[in-house]
Amino acid sequence: MMSAAKNRLVPLRPERPGGIRSLVSTFGGYAVLVFFSLVFLYPFVIQVANSFKTAPDASASPLSPIPDPVTLAGFERVFADTGMPLWLGNSVLVTVVITVGRVFLDSLAGYALARLRFRGRQALFSAIVAIIAVPGVVLFIPKFLVLNQFGIYDSYTALILPVIADAAGVFIMKQFFESIPVSVEEAARIDGAGRFRIFWSVVLPMGRPAVITLTIISFQSSWNEFPHTLVAVQDPSLFTLPRGLADLVSGSLGVGTQYPLKLGAAVLATVPVAIIFVIFQRYFIRGANEGADKG
Repeated sequence: MMSAAKNRLVPLRPERPGGIRSLVSTFGGYAVLVFFSLVFLYPFVIQVANSFKTAPDASASPLSPIPDPVTLAGFERVFADTGMPLWLGNSVLVTVVITVGRVFLDSLAGYALARLRFRGRQALFSAIVAIIAVPGVVLFIPKFLVLNQFGIYDSYTALILPVIADAAGVFIMKQFFESIPVSVEEAARIDGAGRFRIFWSVVLPMGRPAVITLTIISFQSSWNEFPHTLVAVQDPSLFTLPRGLADLVSGSLGVGTQYPLKLGAAVLATVPVAIIFVIFQRYFIRGANEGADKG
């Protein structure tokens, strides 16, 4: 009887106005995020949809996300009527060499700046940071003059050598290596390991999150690199995908919009970068979070 009376006497708590405001605020935030996500994704959806359309359908309704009818003719023409196989091979070769080179060289430079003590070290690091702020367009003419004077213009060397290391990668690796305790290296030095052995076998494996982050950034930037190819090569046999796509857009195939062919080529150029990011995105996010926590 007593427990029943107590249960009847317990008043119902009125719902707090703050809870409703919080719910409305959360819903509004998600609505804004969904809206901008759709705005961001819509051009990509249109690109994919038009690559599966016929030429008349793409010309009549280029903004429709539904092909009618669905056809692979655009992709077939990409490989039959353009230099896509050659561009793809050049892009794979150049991107792999640049990515491997950047990860290795940027890691070496970052480790040297983080651990070695030498005269002018701080000035050198300041110069590297300053280079990040320099717009790439102002280096076009000097870069062309250097390539021409060294006799490597219009070659694979010209595509690879000037961009095989970058200031941003050095900065990322230096900041991460500085977060690794020096005591770990001291223990390896006591065991008889040399400087490079310590870097290669101890420090670099510990920097895996930063290495993966740098790999993703380097792959994406070198795969999509277009301005550098303008001043490095003119021979069509040396064109990479971005340069080849620019050639298509400029009208090298003749008259007509030819949206399915052009956008089909753009889709094929986008796929490798998307696959790499999807595979390694968890490592990329983990590396960014670890860097933020240690910073």
